[in-house]
Amino acid sequence: MQHVFKMEQEEYTKEEIDWSYIEFVDNQDVLDLIEKKPGGIIALLDEACMFPRSTHETFAKKLYQTLKDNKRFSKPKLSRTDFTINHYAGDVTYQTDLFLDKNKDYVVPEHAALLCASKCSFVSGLFPPLHEESTKSTKFSSIATQFKQQLQSLLETLSVTEPHYIRCIKPNNLLKPGIFENNDMLQQLRCGGVMEAIRISCTGYHTRKNFDEFVQRFSIMEPKVLKSCPDEMTACKRLLDKANLKDYQIGKTKVFQRAGQMAELDACRAEVLGRSAIVIQKKARTYICEKQYKLLRFSAIELQRAIKGQLARRRYECMRREAASLIIQKQIRM
Repeated sequence: MQHVFKMEQEEYTKEEIDWSYIEFVDNQDVLDLIEKKPGGIIALLDEACMFPRSTHETFAKKLYQTLKDNKRFSKPKLSRTDFTINHYAGDVTYQTDLFLDKNKDYVVPEHAALLCASKCSFVSGLFPPLHEESTKSTKFSSIATQFKQQLQSLLETLSVTEPHYIRCIKPNNLLKPGIFENNDMLQQLRCGGVMEAIRISCTGYHTRKNFDEFVQRFSIMEPKVLKSCPDEMTACKRLLDKANLKDYQIGKTKVFQRAGQMAELDACRAEVLGRSAIVIQKKARTYICEKQYKLLRFSAIELQRAIKGQLARRRYECMRREAASLIIQKQIRM
């Protein structure tokens, strides 16, 4: 949710967009409670696992002493070993009975290193190289620490990429198809931060494009816009005004638009393309028809010339025969 909440609104600030900052619940203090050193729950759990005489009772007592002033941490009244964390989704109570046993990784580091060096890719993939913190002289490796390291690696990967995610919800507690429990699904959406994300998307600027991309895509609406404008920012504003769009904002490097405005621009662009296509079709059809007309006209003229020539030759032959016949008759009479 950091991408939706923080990064989304930080971009508005960076681009100097007129924007009312939306407050949302930040879960960072809960993460610090769980994983921050030296007083986090994972650190205290690893410390308890390193002492042979530690039990879940002593671990719980250590938690109560260290985290008693943390507003996200509390001790249930009717339990001596449980503890409650106030998560973003709500209060969750944890039982410490098997925390120590489940946190100990009984895989010997030397064995893991041997299997990691295997020539079989499948075996070596099951035993990735141990983290530096897990290869210290203590030789102690906890499940919680390994999970924290893997999660940190995942976050580092996400921080250098553009995240896209799919929010999955459970439709019912019976795990059967075709059943939707509205209250439970709504609670899951609220706990997952989806409602805040939708609120930001609805009130914010859903679409943003760089000036060069915007001009390249929509300059067809006014082909001479780049020549008549001093810069791309002015060109973008002119194109937006031509489409009669309102409630958009122009930042330092991008154009910010409300939901649905890009569809309006695409509709205007499609209309211009449609008119251009009609003009192209008209010119092409005119050229084809003119070419066909010239071919038919040339063929007709050639055909007429051939027919007229044939008729003239026939008339000439007839006249020549008649003249010869008259000459012969005249000679006979003489």
